[in-house]
Amino acid sequence: MAVGHGLDGTSAEFDPPAEPTCSVHEGVRNLVQLLPRVMRGLRRKDAPNVDSGSGLGNRHRSMLAAIFEGEATVGALAESLGLNLATTSGLVADLERAGFAERYSDPADRRRTIVGVPAARRSCAQKWLDGSTAPLVRALEHLSSEERAALVRAMTFLDTELNTPGRHAGE
Repeated sequence: MAVGHGLDGTSAEFDPPAEPTCSVHEGVRNLVQLLPRVMRGLRRKDAPNVDSGSGLGNRHRSMLAAIFEGEATVGALAESLGLNLATTSGLVADLERAGFAERYSDPADRRRTIVGVPAARRSCAQKWLDGSTAPLVRALEHLSSEERAALVRAMTFLDTELNTPGRHAGE
């Protein structure tokens, strides 16, 4: 019996898988059950330190994380997150109204608009992002470096299968 943390931050006991390997069929069966639960748990995680009247929620986290890593154009953000320009622009506008994003002209090319996190809000943005990723951090801490790399590699393969045009059966 090992001790982990539930989504609410409390300690919980769990039984790690007895077998270090599993067949493709067993893996599919387990993932089909786990992935929806994991996604529900990640969506349930509230955004700390964000004004409840701001309208910001889970859908804004990926955008905030992208602009927190580095300033970018709306087009580059849309491409990196796999969103259309209208959705991306709307999310940026929401973050901008709440003070978590700012747009300004690119000094190298005044025709381009860059989006970034204002310096005054970086600390609050960092707390929000850290709070939302804390369950992932705790879960990954249970894995060895090699296991973490294998998990990320598997998720990358799954992302490619799900999101690459022409890769679906029958296409």
